[in-house]
Amino acid sequence: MRAALGLALAASCAALAGCGAGVTAGDLFLVERSGSTPHAHVTMVVDEQGGVTCNGSRKLHVSDAQLVKARAIQEELQSATSHHLTLPPRARSVYRYFLRDEGGWVRFSDNSAGATRVMHELQLYVLTVAQQVCHLPE
Repeated sequence: MRAALGLALAASCAALAGCGAGVTAGDLFLVERSGSTPHAHVTMVVDEQGGVTCNGSRKLHVSDAQLVKARAIQEELQSATSHHLTLPPRARSVYRYFLRDEGGWVRFSDNSAGATRVMHELQLYVLTVAQQVCHLPE
């Protein structure tokens, strides 16, 4: 009985931690940007308290407005993440995005057909936070 309870607890903890994919309880989302430019690769984790890490950096803090924007983006992407939406890139795509939250994930590119307004907002959010908060080149 105790062993079964321990296994159930371990499984629950793993589920809350995003199955080891970098999203833990308290995180709004993890977003990975990749692409064809020299500084395209960014892995960003934004948490509910306004903490952010970029490429494994120490935890930094976004502004209140940036935190509100992150929460809005995460909320608006819930349907896409829960359906594991993938929008393929078109020719001449520069950046690809993968966002994971507690409900699932979504993949799209900077020029994917069918990209929604919030996907474009996420692209700007990643660029802005990477430059202004994490002091990355792009």
